[in-house]
Amino acid sequence: MTFGVKSIMTKRHLAASVLALVLVGYSVAPAFATQTVTTNTQEQVTIQIAATATDCTNNPGPYITLSGVIGLSAVSAQFTFQNNVKGTHTYTSTSTTTAVPQGTTITIPKQPVLGGVGGNPYIFIQFVDSNGNPLTAPIFIGRCVQGDMSGFATASIPVTLTANVSALECDNTGSDIDFTGTLTTDTAVNAKVIFTNNADGTHTNTQTMSAQLLPAGVSIEFPKQPSLGGVGGNPYIYLQFLDANGNPIGSSDFLGRCVQNF
Repeated sequence: MTFGVKSIMTKRHLAASVLALVLVGYSVAPAFATQTVTTNTQEQVTIQIAATATDCTNNPGPYITLSGVIGLSAVSAQFTFQNNVKGTHTYTSTSTTTAVPQGTTITIPKQPVLGGVGGNPYIFIQFVDSNGNPLTAPIFIGRCVQGDMSGFATASIPVTLTANVSALECDNTGSDIDFTGTLTTDTAVNAKVIFTNNADGTHTNTQTMSAQLLPAGVSIEFPKQPSLGGVGGNPYIYLQFLDANGNPIGSSDFLGRCVQNF
């Protein structure tokens, strides 16, 4: 009799243990492996240029030294967690984080440029891409004898946004994910410096020189992010990049379900 009772209790304990393992296994199921998403877009930038001129009347002067900064527009990443593929509003949540903070800048190293028009020329700067295509119209920054000059322009350059996303934990109470990534420039930004002997910029006695301000392939890392959370119960997870005004950049990317290895 005693043996029979122990046998029954053992079976009950075994069943309870199996059930506990099933429940625990569900609550701490392995999260999906790191997913990489790339999006190509146009990034709005501001270009602030400073120029210092010397040897204005000498031949083959003048000498111009360029420096400045390129400012990037903000980019956000919005994650959507939903409990079914149809995307109904029941058990759907979103979490938005900053990928590129507003005010992020790239410093332009000092660049020497040798001009070819003496006699105190008028100086214009036009920003162009890797292939010489204009990013802006020519900007008049001053005459050589002014010494220190400056210019400002806005432009749009092609970039690639790369996101690396991995799920940290998936259970009945919520889903936690980790997010890193980069913004990479897909073109150079060059300055075409135009020296001309009259304010209209006609071609008489005009010389053009170029300097590279920003090479292609420069990567800006997204700032370190705290883990992002969403609904529990093994949700479907989507990523959508947003511009500085909250408008979608490209289309939404489906990353997978929280408890899933790819």
